[in-house]
Amino acid sequence: MKAVIQRVSQASVTIQEQVVAQIQTGLLVLIGIEEADAQEDLHWLSSKIANLRIFSDANGVMNVSVKERDGDVIVVSQFTLQASTKKGNRPSYIKAARPEIALPIYESFVQQMESELGKKVQTGQFGADMKVALVNDGPVTLIIDTKNKE
Repeated sequence: MKAVIQRVSQASVTIQEQVVAQIQTGLLVLIGIEEADAQEDLHWLSSKIANLRIFSDANGVMNVSVKERDGDVIVVSQFTLQASTKKGNRPSYIKAARPEIALPIYESFVQQMESELGKKVQTGQFGADMKVALVNDGPVTLIIDTKNKE
C-alpha cells in the first residue's frame, strides 16, 4: 500500500457536485492498493498514520498525532499512486489492484483507521470520479509505502 498523507486545515471530497466528505483540522489520506497488499499492510499503515506526530504542540514543534489532537480524517482510494513511470510517458497501472481485490482492502483499511482513532473516518467513494479540495497546513505532506518501511 502507498499513502500520501497531508496535514490539512480543511479538506473535502465532492462527487457529481455533491459534497460527500468534509473536515477541518486533520489528515487527508490518499491510498493506493496493489495486488500484493495484505492485512498486515493495512494494520501497520493505519497505526502509523494515526500516530504520526505531525501536528504542533504548545511550543510549535511537530510532536502531536491526529489521534492526540482529536483531528478528523478523510481516506480516498487512489489507484494512480501505484503508477509506474519507468518507461515512456504514459503511466502503467499494472501494479494497482483490481477493484474486486482493492475494495475489500480499502474498506478494511477505513475500519482499521476508525478503530485506531476511536471515531468515524470520512471517505470518498471507491472508483468514483472525485474532486478533492484541501488546504495543506504547513505544508506537511508525507509519502509512506508499506513495502519500504523506513
